[in-house]
Amino acid sequence: MREVEAAAGLAVWGADAVGSAARAALVADGVPGLLVQKDPTLWGPDAEAEAKIRLGWIDTHRRSRELLPLLAELKEELADLDRVVLAGMGGSSFAAEVITRTLGRPLTVLDTTDPGQIGRAIADRLERTVVVVSSKSGTTIETDSVRRAYYGAFLDAGLTPAEAGRHFVIVTDPGSPLEQAAREMGATVVLADPEVGGRYAALTAFGLVPAALAGVDVAELLDQAEELLPALSAGGDNPALALGAALGAATTAGKDKIALVPDGTGIVGLDEWAEQLLAESTGKEGTGMLPVVLESPGAPVDGADVLTVTLGGSLPAGAVPGGGVRPDVAVNGPLGAQFLTWEFATALAGRVIGIDPLGMPSKSESKDNAAAILAAGPPAEEPSFVEGAIEVYGTGTSTLAGALSAVLLEARPHGYVAVMAYLDRHADADAADVRPILAAIARRPVTFGWGPRFLHSTSLYHKDGPPLGAFVQITGAVATDLAVPGRPYTFGQLQAAQAAGDRQALVRRGRPVVRLHLTDRASGIVQLLDAARSLGN
Repeated sequence: MREVEAAAGLAVWGADAVGSAARAALVADGVPGLLVQKDPTLWGPDAEAEAKIRLGWIDTHRRSRELLPLLAELKEELADLDRVVLAGMGGSSFAAEVITRTLGRPLTVLDTTDPGQIGRAIADRLERTVVVVSSKSGTTIETDSVRRAYYGAFLDAGLTPAEAGRHFVIVTDPGSPLEQAAREMGATVVLADPEVGGRYAALTAFGLVPAALAGVDVAELLDQAEELLPALSAGGDNPALALGAALGAATTAGKDKIALVPDGTGIVGLDEWAEQLLAESTGKEGTGMLPVVLESPGAPVDGADVLTVTLGGSLPAGAVPGGGVRPDVAVNGPLGAQFLTWEFATALAGRVIGIDPLGMPSKSESKDNAAAILAAGPPAEEPSFVEGAIEVYGTGTSTLAGALSAVLLEARPHGYVAVMAYLDRHADADAADVRPILAAIARRPVTFGWGPRFLHSTSLYHKDGPPLGAFVQITGAVATDLAVPGRPYTFGQLQAAQAAGDRQALVRRGRPVVRLHLTDRASGIVQLLDAARSLGN
């Protein structure tokens, strides 16, 4: 049994102890080589049509080299616009955020509809801002709303339409509605690879354009992926094969909660990118992997159904993989190779699990619910009770601590708790502290997601994966709202409608949902954390 699989500077430790039999079956069927050849039959006849047009990610890093001269030219032309803002959701933003955080380049990511977060971003050095608007479909409501708000702000600042258009770079698929809107604005348009789904798009224009504008040498990422590519078809010394077999085998054996732990060796945020990749690719047909992003090595996560995977950059000589935690599997190596490894591994894991990892999951239900709520107004709801700065909905208990305790009990013995916060990811950042508190008490996996960001990630697993989740939704009063230009609603109304629409989709499936509405966000977060801590006393 191999302790480590390595190629192109990327190493995977411990995978064979979990997935040796699955790996042998994949090799016997020639799957690694067939996947490198983009064989669309690997996931069965029902998946074949979609796979034919979704396997471009395997070598998209080669086609992405064609972008390098354009990116260099664009960087020079926009040299006076040295503040880069990215408006994008899910696969249109996660990779760029990982790249810039890891390489220490400033990038403001707006994957939110929170009016406070958006308003502060617009007010910050507007005259020096270039806005990268990224949407594969070109119809993403969050992204379009931010585009409208920024365009209106530039006009309000006295810019002409042509001058305002210069402040935008649009990344989208050929022929999308956003491409047409961009050309009407006079914005720069960069067309993405149409044969790559959003969550596999790290090394396409979606990941590279904002990173390059922020000052990253993106050619290095492409070199790292290129160096790994020859190993992917091999039966040995193939870290992506080892990782994919381990993830698939663990899931089929009941270890379907994948704890993703940053090990502190130089890569920042890759766990959140992998969270979306795994959840969207496998969370369907009542099965799949639930990624659980942990804050640090040693953060609480418990359960016999948990597989712990650490992620990081290059290890110092003699260092032990895991960064102070004993992982089941450890993955270390350069970022460009990491992206390709995880994408390849996810596709192989889908084969082992027996699901199509490339199919584009439908996000329409929550979106349609939100649209109906925006048109008709919010549903009438009465809180079960009010405690301090928190209105509590959807519980039969009479105290906040009791409501949280009831949710934790729903997760036993084999479930999980998902905390979903429709708040300001920066101003309300302390809300995320509730995850480790509840996890330590529940002794079950607890996830945390910012809304609507997670609607393009783990939300799909919540609805179409195993029906084992118990949900805590957190919403908050809006102190200062912000209009969406050209639309009959504000960002605050859109945020509330998205939360209500997602809540409706969960309730329709019989999922237990408790909603905590913070009438004062700062006070409510303190109160929430105190109530959570009290459960451990």
